Amino acid sequence: MAQATEGKRRPKGRELAMSREELTKAYRDMLLIRRFEEKAGQLYGMGLIGGFCHLYIGQEAVVVGMLRAIGEGDQVITSYRDHGHMLACGMDPGGVMAELTGRRDGYSHGKGGSMHMFSKARNFFGGHGIVGAPASLGTGIAFSNWYRGNDRICLTFFGEGAANQGQVFESFNMAALLKLPVVYVIENNKYSMGTSVDRATTVKDLSRHAAAWGIPGAQANGMDVVAVKEAAETAVAHCRSGKGPYLLEVKTYRYRGHSMSDPARYRTREEVQQMRSERDCIEGARTKLLALGVEEAALKAIDDEVKKIIQEAADFAQASPEPDASELFTDVLLEAEAA
Repeated sequence: MAQATEGKRRPKGRELAMSREELTKAYRDMLLIRRFEEKAGQLYGMGLIGGFCHLYIGQEAVVVGMLRAIGEGDQVITSYRDHGHMLACGMDPGGVMAELTGRRDGYSHGKGGSMHMFSKARNFFGGHGIVGAPASLGTGIAFSNWYRGNDRICLTFFGEGAANQGQVFESFNMAALLKLPVVYVIENNKYSMGTSVDRATTVKDLSRHAAAWGIPGAQANGMDVVAVKEAAETAVAHCRSGKGPYLLEVKTYRYRGHSMSDPARYRTREEVQQMRSERDCIEGARTKLLALGVEEAALKAIDDEVKKIIQEAADFAQASPEPDASELFTDVLLEAEAA
């Protein structure tokens, strides 16, 4: 993860240039998430993934762009649409896929499934199934950083449906009161389950949701990884300098239903196809790379490499044994001697 770039706010509308190498890496990371989610959808259809499964297809630029603005030791926490965040944090695709399929070699040893994984090594503090919970938990992580006096910040992701939860506003108040180093990221994919955000909230600009507490906010185009990175750098620099929390509304779009059981009849096929053909984040990055002189063969090689990684992850997951029954009693109790 790249260190945040400190500096002055760039003029509105001016795009922050990524180097060709950095954009190529971002393209690969987005493609890795896309192919992983497509494979997860296939395994779900085969009955190899149980429970809920919320795919991130379409939203890849959000987490890939955001994580390019943070540094070593910074933390990430999100909601249940979390596979992309895990991969962007550097978690192993095989371990993530093994967890999805409930296997022993998964990140939570087969006990967490799609929505509840964790990696201390990667500073990923989990996907969380309770709507709005990441805001409270991310604020707590930021409080820990503030209390310890370090310069770490916590990226706290949640969706537009969670943005109206009471605990979110309580978190805003505490974060503003103590000037906690937390960047709240609303991933506005337009539909909270099946209800358009336009029908669910009176305030259409969700970046203003924390204005009552004096928390600055901004919007970003979540279908452009370069635009997300630029907005993220401004937010992270604000927090890193001790000015307190920041709110980003990143406007994105999911191509699949809310979960694998959602037929998404609340929108038209034409709407989804228009987003895919005109605003897809991966195709947008690909177009920019070609304009920068990257050869088609190089992009094909990246795609081939990613497909190989994902197939190996799926094979690893299916070969991994199911957890022993004794695993039910691990990681649930910490025994400590009294001081």
